[in-house]
Amino acid sequence: MAKYLLLKHYRGAPAGVNDVPMAQWTPEEISAHIQYMNDFATRLEGTGEFVDAQALAPDGMFVRYDGEGRPPVTDGPFAETKDLIAGWMVIDVDTHERAVELAGELSAAPGKDGKPIHEWLELRPFLTASHTITE
Repeated sequence: MAKYLLLKHYRGAPAGVNDVPMAQWTPEEISAHIQYMNDFATRLEGTGEFVDAQALAPDGMFVRYDGEGRPPVTDGPFAETKDLIAGWMVIDVDTHERAVELAGELSAAPGKDGKPIHEWLELRPFLTASHTITE
């Protein structure tokens, strides 16, 4: 089995589909979206494919080391993930094709008016350790 990270972005849906920002959804539409995500995770728990998932708060910052005895530097000239990443889910599946299938299904979570949002999800495999060559 291989682990994959599904990143939910604030990028939303392609224009012309259901690209209404969540800030314009009703509380019921937000609840339906979250319920879809929870039901999806519960189903994957049953198949053994679910590892973990979290929604992320919109606040955050970049931090980096700035030298011995100096305080860390915060922020920077980078796009902040708080503007990009809304949350994530880790799955553990048998094939890449299964990971793509599940990402496509999660992309169909309901949004405004209960219609699938066709949300862009970033699918990234976990880096696995390379084999050690022995003589």
